[in-house]
Amino acid sequence: MARWLFKSEPSTWSWEDQVAKGDAGEEWDGVRNYQARNFMRQMAVGDRGFFYHSLKEKSVVGIVEVIAEAHPDSKANDPRWECVDIKAVQAAKRPVSLDEIKTDPRLSEMVLVKNSRLSVQPVSEDEWQIICDLAGLDP
Repeated sequence: MARWLFKSEPSTWSWEDQVAKGDAGEEWDGVRNYQARNFMRQMAVGDRGFFYHSLKEKSVVGIVEVIAEAHPDSKANDPRWECVDIKAVQAAKRPVSLDEIKTDPRLSEMVLVKNSRLSVQPVSEDEWQIICDLAGLDP
């Protein structure tokens, strides 16, 4: 099982919005970056990812699960753009901020630290465990 991080501006799509969709989940649409799209093409049903609030909050706030593999983005007029569907799994007991991630030497190689603008990105197994521990999440 691969691990991922999905970034969203809370004013556009928040953790609460994701949770409200229940087991039906929602398309992770609107991604218009080839690298992020290609990461979604690598995802499999059952993969898990961190849900990350960007902008002001800048923190990991929960775990989501991929429930549908890459397919055309229903909101795009261009067939190049694809997305996956995800559902909320577990809220963080304590959000883990970007500042905390950046100052933890164990996370210095994390994509979020090196390329914080990428909206969908891989997370290593070690990074996953560290952030789960910090957030009080069950891996």
